[in-house]
Amino acid sequence: MNVAEVMVQYLKAAGVGHVFGYPGDPNVEFMEAARRAGMQFVLGRREGTAGLMAEAYGFLTGRPGVCMSTLGPGSSNLVNAVANAFLDRVPMIAISGQIERRREQTFTHQVLDHNRLFSPVSKWVTQVAADTVGGVMRKALRTAMAERPGPVHITTHADVVGMKATDADVVLPPLHSARGSLQIHCGEARPIDLLKRLRKARRPVVLAGISAQRAGAHGVLVRFAETLGLPVVVAPMAKGVFAEDHPYYAGTLDMACNALMWDFLKGCDLLLAVGFDAVELIKPWQLAVPTVHIDSVPNTDQVYPAEVEYVGDIAVVLESLAAGWRGEARWKPTEVRRHREALRAAYYKGRVARRLNPTDVVDAVRAAMPRATIATCDVGSHKLLVGQGWAAYEPRSLLMSNGLSSMGYSLPAAIVAKLLNPSRPVVCFVGDGGLAMVQGELRLAASLGLGVLVVVFCDNSLNRIEIKQAKRNYPSWGTLFESTDFAKLAPAMGCEGVMVDSAGALERVLCGRRPRNRPLVIGARIDPAQYASQF
Repeated sequence: MNVAEVMVQYLKAAGVGHVFGYPGDPNVEFMEAARRAGMQFVLGRREGTAGLMAEAYGFLTGRPGVCMSTLGPGSSNLVNAVANAFLDRVPMIAISGQIERRREQTFTHQVLDHNRLFSPVSKWVTQVAADTVGGVMRKALRTAMAERPGPVHITTHADVVGMKATDADVVLPPLHSARGSLQIHCGEARPIDLLKRLRKARRPVVLAGISAQRAGAHGVLVRFAETLGLPVVVAPMAKGVFAEDHPYYAGTLDMACNALMWDFLKGCDLLLAVGFDAVELIKPWQLAVPTVHIDSVPNTDQVYPAEVEYVGDIAVVLESLAAGWRGEARWKPTEVRRHREALRAAYYKGRVARRLNPTDVVDAVRAAMPRATIATCDVGSHKLLVGQGWAAYEPRSLLMSNGLSSMGYSLPAAIVAKLLNPSRPVVCFVGDGGLAMVQGELRLAASLGLGVLVVVFCDNSLNRIEIKQAKRNYPSWGTLFESTDFAKLAPAMGCEGVMVDSAGALERVLCGRRPRNRPLVIGARIDPAQYASQF
């Protein structure tokens, strides 16, 4: 095998079936190797969106998403997506072509130092050679998937990828962290000691995050909460790790109604941070209650203090606690229900009568879509309402970027969600500003025959910045843009499109026939006043 073929065989052995990218001359050998191996290549309309597709692939499958670019501007366009995966904790293998090694030393046209470019946003940066490719791929895959997962960037020089590989044995390392292991940090604390603390606590609460989702601990988390009678608050990217119609579900942190959510946590006397990653915090940590850290990695961020750390398999910790519990339920379901009722009331604050409010859009879409729908959400004011108001019932059923929080994420993510789950409904929530950044990918979705529902919150502004300007008594400046008629734009992209400006009109569209083999784009002209009341 040549170097490119070895790389592709390692990816296939790891269960990767797709490559997302935008090719150039140095990628030709890799592309041919992928084609011969039966992999699917998805041609994004630019490198940045291809990289966001790879991130969504990694989030949904747990395997590294693979993205590819050429040299120079191709590689620099890829940086944002790699950074997104880095802070969203998603495994990724990013591959960028480069000119020949001899010319790279002195040539300047389109030549960027990839190692310096990608080092700040990658777990590891490297390059392949004929005598190292096997070892590089083993380390790249293991590094990308090890806790906390993230991107690895590999440079492929034009004179290397077609060389006969002398390091060509395809031997995969273990890709997932060992299950069943447990370390206990800080003193002599053991699970039995935590059980004693839980029995003494009057109002303990669980805060569950993306690490619990990656660990596949959702089933155990439900049993743990039911056995001990504990409310569960979830982080935004972990929505669905605890079904939102469960009696002990207590809301999503740092989305809409965040003041109410923080007040709820301030009222507890023991907080169990179960796989919670502080990368998702939008507001500074506000709690002064005893906190126990339960995660696959130590509490090295130190964003919140934890006097005790249980480090290892999250499911093992929760199972041992549930098995050892002999006390009564700490909370009654009726108490948690009253909190949810207050949360729901706060969620609707600021609605404008006889106008299409952002919450009307979320409610109408959720009511019209099946329980198993996969939703993706972009960045902007609508994200905070979708993050609180969209009900998720299983892990990885809501995709959003909440680490780096890049605008333009939701449409590429929806494309991948539908590509991997053709029988499940997929809805993409996006602002008109976010869609403007990536609307070319509508044509890709149509060409792939993907019946994605794209719901656009149209207010012709960068509302989050407008709100911040208003709070300082500044006028809106540099935040407004022209409206787009999606009923006209969508057909030009091979999609169907419609504009609505009332809840009734939106409901009629949602209840009507929707195309199965191309996207339906709904431009919802909202009144943004509710945003100001919420945030």
